[in-house]
Amino acid sequence: MTDIHRADAPRVQPPGAAHDLDELSTVQLVERLTDQVTGLVRTEMTHALTEVKDKGTRFGIGAGVSGVGVLLLYGFGALVATAILALTTTLDPWLAALIVAAVLIIVGSVVAAVGARRAKNALPPVPEHTADSVRADVDTVKEGLR
Repeated sequence: MTDIHRADAPRVQPPGAAHDLDELSTVQLVERLTDQVTGLVRTEMTHALTEVKDKGTRFGIGAGVSGVGVLLLYGFGALVATAILALTTTLDPWLAALIVAAVLIIVGSVVAAVGARRAKNALPPVPEHTADSVRADVDTVKEGLR
């Protein structure tokens, strides 16, 4: 029978407990490694999910701002017509319509650019920080095995 199955075999202490690693059997060390790797994978998965959710939220806000900008321009259609009619009292109707159209295009472009920039900052939806953290973990394990 191995040490792990004996009733009088010492139990593996939690990872944070202070003890001498030289006194642990191979089975105990492997068990401890398994527990630590499992905890590490769970933590990394939690971080990855959080990062993807955050990026998705930022993307949604950016897309929403772009959509709201377009809806606001349509919602102010009556004000656009009023502005054109008001300018026709001093200018030719075609010139009044051209001026109002230019202002609307400029405002719409600015709002669309802000929304596009916010959406672009959220992409790609890959958890980059977590991927970097996992790479660092793998590199650390590789160094420890050398």
